[in-house]
Amino acid sequence: MSMVNLSLAQLHELTRSVLRANNTSEANAQAVARALVAAEADGQKGHGASRIPSYAAQSRSGKVDGFAAPSCTEIGPGAVRIDARCGFAYPALELAIEALRQRAPESVVALASIGNSHHSGVAAHHVAPLAKAGLIGLSFGNGPQGIAPWGGNKGLFGTNPVAFAAPRAQAPPLVIDMSLSKVARGKVNVAAQRGEFIPEGWALDAHGAPTTDPKAALAGTMLPMGDAKGAQLVLMVEILAGALSASNFGYEASSFFAGEGDPPRAGQLLLAIAPDELSAGTFAGRVGELCEAILAQPGTRLPGTSSLAARAKAEQSGVDLPQALYRELLQLGGGS
Repeated sequence: MSMVNLSLAQLHELTRSVLRANNTSEANAQAVARALVAAEADGQKGHGASRIPSYAAQSRSGKVDGFAAPSCTEIGPGAVRIDARCGFAYPALELAIEALRQRAPESVVALASIGNSHHSGVAAHHVAPLAKAGLIGLSFGNGPQGIAPWGGNKGLFGTNPVAFAAPRAQAPPLVIDMSLSKVARGKVNVAAQRGEFIPEGWALDAHGAPTTDPKAALAGTMLPMGDAKGAQLVLMVEILAGALSASNFGYEASSFFAGEGDPPRAGQLLLAIAPDELSAGTFAGRVGELCEAILAQPGTRLPGTSSLAARAKAEQSGVDLPQALYRELLQLGGGS
């Protein structure tokens, strides 16, 4: 496959340009570009540049309000409600992260629900800034139906990513990020764009049969990690992200990929905990000791290590985009 290499700055400008050409404000285009470039740099291509065409289609059609400005309502000393106003998720998430950074040190625990939202990308990127500020971060998100209840054959829940980040003494934060499907649906979308097959065991088609065809998988359902137990975790996150933010459940939300339709109105929940008082100042050191015990065993590595390595490489060498995707982005306004 023919590829095009871009620096992270070039990809940021390309993304911003495409979105500005497709009914998106400068501030929102910048926020989305930051998120998608960070995903691409971390090797999370299912949440990176591959999303730009569908984002542009949705802002162009009005399914996503590219000019929406999220609002923040304080509902207690340690809790806020963010309304994304059917715009992109990233400006709302940035607002939520900053609100938690300000509130958690005083209230010990702080919460932000985000409603009327959209695809939230790499969940790790919403909790890592909290950990860098010395806080424990947790993120829960839902999305359009992609997983059926265990034993069922029709999607009801999103793939519902969960992320956790904790500060460590004299080291980068420990960051854990996982979709509750066996793989993130974005990886299936990338395979569909590239005309590649997916491994058996990732997904079922619309008839509930195993499939290696990514397009059939996108029309069907993803399998949950951990089978029946994973399906229960999916349900928990659906409630935390969807019900608590007064957002749509997965079966009510429209596609994050299709350009037409109603706004998906997905939901997210962010939680920040200030650990020092609770742990008598020992938390970061103890997490560091636990990580050292893990790494003392041969063959182990900490979660997030591959993303850090990919990011460092991308900062030096840029990222590679399929030439067909690059040409499409230029046609969408990236060459203006």
